[in-house]
Amino acid sequence: MTLYDISLPISPDLPVWPGDPPIVLEQVTSMDAGGDANVSRLAAGVHIGTHVDAPHHFLNDGRTVEDLPLDVLTGPCFVLHLADDVDAVTAAVLDAAPIPAGTSRLLLRTRNSALWARREREFQTDFVAVTADGAAWLVAHGVRLVGVDYLSVAPFDAPVPTHQVVLQAGMVVIEGCDLSRVPAGNYDLYCLPLKLVGADGAPARAILVG
Repeated sequence: MTLYDISLPISPDLPVWPGDPPIVLEQVTSMDAGGDANVSRLAAGVHIGTHVDAPHHFLNDGRTVEDLPLDVLTGPCFVLHLADDVDAVTAAVLDAAPIPAGTSRLLLRTRNSALWARREREFQTDFVAVTADGAAWLVAHGVRLVGVDYLSVAPFDAPVPTHQVVLQAGMVVIEGCDLSRVPAGNYDLYCLPLKLVGADGAPARAILVG
């Protein structure tokens, strides 16, 4: 059995979506300075690092992160490797990909994963993402969870259509997966977002076991 931690390390060095709050992680009480304990403070947006989107993120419908189905966030999944020359995950790309029939949880490894492997600190706007027709393909083929290896499932210049397609269908979206060390194939996924009441998303710790 091999375990892969596909969660990004959260620190001020981690890139965030342009306009989102920066990550602040600081020690507010220190034993070295005479305190009884070490205590740290975290301030950030909810869409940092490896995180899960709730429908409320783009649908404004009140379905927030504490209601996400844990039975979808855990279970068998397939990690698909896409070639480095794939610039967008379209319906045509997915149709030609070797995705096993009946796959309900799909993680997409693209050239984005190289960014995490080299610890890129600057946000990249040209990341590979799922187009609206690619999202429709996922819905039509019964995918209940999709995971991507950058900070958005949707293209930087068109964030709304893809999100609306998958979230309206009830699909769970995991963004910011680090798949740089994960071979293609079948795994068991365990992804547990923080239970932030009323939030449109939440950071998560995610692992693959295979």
